[in-house]
Amino acid sequence: MTDQILLSTTLLTLTILVLAAISIWQVAKIFQMSQPPTESSQIAGDKDNRFNGKLMLAFLFFIYILTFYSFWSWGDVLLPGSSSEHGYIYDNLMWVTFAVIFFVQTITQALLHYFAYKYHGREGQKALFYPDNMKLEIAWTIIPAIVLAVIILYGLYTWSKIMMFEENEDALVVELYAQQFNWKARYAGDDGVLGDANVRFLQDFDGRNLVGIDYTDPNGYDDVVVQELHLPVDRDVIFKMRSQDVLHSAYMPHFRAQMNCVPGMITEFKFKPIKTTAQMRNDPEVI
Repeated sequence: MTDQILLSTTLLTLTILVLAAISIWQVAKIFQMSQPPTESSQIAGDKDNRFNGKLMLAFLFFIYILTFYSFWSWGDVLLPGSSSEHGYIYDNLMWVTFAVIFFVQTITQALLHYFAYKYHGREGQKALFYPDNMKLEIAWTIIPAIVLAVIILYGLYTWSKIMMFEENEDALVVELYAQQFNWKARYAGDDGVLGDANVRFLQDFDGRNLVGIDYTDPNGYDDVVVQELHLPVDRDVIFKMRSQDVLHSAYMPHFRAQMNCVPGMITEFKFKPIKTTAQMRNDPEVI
């Protein structure tokens, strides 16, 4: 009984305090509204506009200093040193795209912040209004369109050069099998041919068929399933990629290789490693 009285008293006290705070707030608002109108401090004056213009200019220098410092200090960790034969093509595309974006960003941000400083609001000054300017609109439409078209065509050329390949007998064929929280690799045996596989065969042999090999296909008899991937140097490697459940990304940044593993289909990627693990670790470009 005593606990109930204590609880009721506490709730009543809190309710009174909340209502009292609301009452004081309302009285203060009424008092404020009863005062004669004064000039609002929320309206920016010349001093405020001049100060904000200087802040915009200062922020311009800040982002440039930060950008250059970031490239100087950490530019070599954007990607590790390339360890595949096609890596330089990928890197060239990335750096050309970076250069174009950085050039455009530098000019546009400089103009934006400088104009915000130079043309900050002043009392009695009116802005000049252009309803339209055909030459200006043509310029800022055609020039970006040409630049973007060049980047897109360069990207398509790079994509086709990397992705369009023909299988050859000397290439090592490896299947990457993706599962949630798990990856497996399957190497072809002495015959150099991977056997057929399907998720329907996963439960064969008391659950020991880890990647769903179809053992009615003789090519699958000598396939080797492992969980640690090893690749030879200076030999083409063709990856056949499958997924058991959802989309997975097979990403190997040192080899400039990335391909999604898609349920129900086989995706492919081919490259040639040009460095051993020891060489990659000793590479000064690798952090």
